[in-house]
Amino acid sequence: MSVDKETLDQLAISEAEYEAIVERLGREPNDLEIGLFGSMWSEHCGYKHSKPLLRMLPSDSPRMLVEPGAENAGVVDIGDGLAIVMKIESHNHPSAIEPYEGAATGIGGIVRDIFAMGARPIALLNSLRFGPLTDARNRYLFSGVVAGISGYGNCIGVPNVGGEVVFSSTYSGNPLVNAMCVGILKKGELVHATTGEPGHLLMLVGSGTGRDGIHGASGLASRSFEDERELRPTVQVGNPFMEKVLIEACLEVAKTDHFIGIQDLGAAGLTSASVEAASSGQCGLDIDVALVPRRAEGMTPYEVMLSESQERMLIVVKKGHEEQVKAIFDKWDLDSTVIGTATGDGMARIRDDGQVAGEVPVALLTDPPMYRLKGVKPAWLTPLQQYDLESVPLPDASATVILRRLLATPNIASKEWVYRQYDHQVQTNTVIPPGGDGAVLRIKGTRRGIALATDGNGRICYLDPFVGGMIAVAEACRNVSCTGAEPIALTDCLNFGNPEKLDVYYQL
Repeated sequence: MSVDKETLDQLAISEAEYEAIVERLGREPNDLEIGLFGSMWSEHCGYKHSKPLLRMLPSDSPRMLVEPGAENAGVVDIGDGLAIVMKIESHNHPSAIEPYEGAATGIGGIVRDIFAMGARPIALLNSLRFGPLTDARNRYLFSGVVAGISGYGNCIGVPNVGGEVVFSSTYSGNPLVNAMCVGILKKGELVHATTGEPGHLLMLVGSGTGRDGIHGASGLASRSFEDERELRPTVQVGNPFMEKVLIEACLEVAKTDHFIGIQDLGAAGLTSASVEAASSGQCGLDIDVALVPRRAEGMTPYEVMLSESQERMLIVVKKGHEEQVKAIFDKWDLDSTVIGTATGDGMARIRDDGQVAGEVPVALLTDPPMYRLKGVKPAWLTPLQQYDLESVPLPDASATVILRRLLATPNIASKEWVYRQYDHQVQTNTVIPPGGDGAVLRIKGTRRGIALATDGNGRICYLDPFVGGMIAVAEACRNVSCTGAEPIALTDCLNFGNPEKLDVYYQL
């Protein structure tokens, strides 16, 4: 094996997986190629352990307009020719290292998933977990994350209308930061993340490419935080004002017939965006990284392909229509550059100033091994489940004193300090603002509205994952129904440890 174990660990590739790559590729991959596999075969992008389980979730409904996992987000028919596009995802590890930028870029990433599908973002929600606020580090993370969410969301003009905040020692120093975005579009205007047929052009739009976020998908989510300074460069840096312009420009392009597909550059950057679009179109791709606009000198093809610099979109443009598309982005003062083409040979071919730097089949990059393990119930769980609650002594205080103590705890006390920092009235659609059971927004031009809520109970999931999952669904549905709305769709964001560990897999 020509690659040392330290390199494989950095890329989150096992020795067995590397051997499988060599066997299926028919040769040893070079440094760039193994970097592509590290990102595309990561748990973050490839869902090696979770996809077989997630496929078991119920998704058969006449309201569902796309298959789960087929696009950047879920799409639900709400009637009157309209559809809701929604997704929630986590940005936990980046937020633990750099709370402001970690949370801010979590908002930016989830919003791009929505408008990449042609939908206008109309609402943000979040689900946050922190350690006890008696600890200075936890207070720093708490205030930084809330500031990052508000700083980015307020600038892009999308209301933050709901969420939840929970404190527990379990999350001390390692917060959970889940961001949700909801968008709306006409059913016939859904945009797909695909290259379409061979010959179409790949246009990169938005911010320049830097070194921030490299190994964010493959390495960061698998790392511990012993050396915060070492991990800090893997956290992306956001520019919400650039994102706001991208929203408007991409939605304008989506109204034309000059393009085939739109894909955002999120985890694994240009690698994931281009490879997934090519896979959807059953095509190959030919990209020259020398054409990619950069904001850092001396970047290698490896760095360009794996950079997770924010506020970038990949537009698949019909050949011969590139000037019309570029004119739209020029109007919005956005850089746009054709960096490659969709090909018919099924290969992901990466060039550097014309010279081939790496070449692997798209089908191989998008076909990581799938693992179905047999979970093992943790030894510590049974004693907890059998714990005799009658043995807990009652507090030696009056009911009034006990009630006041409960109301003063961070988990029960008002969270107004958090949501008052969010602009929840921008776009003037918010009917029921944060602070209640669920948020309600009107749909302008119709007599319809939508209700939204995020919920989860980590304590119950810890004690009984199956029952905890059921209760999370029930609680979210109850909070929506309390507004008078009918629950019609769910999306989830499951936060677990390393699924290679059998006790974690049991929980998942």
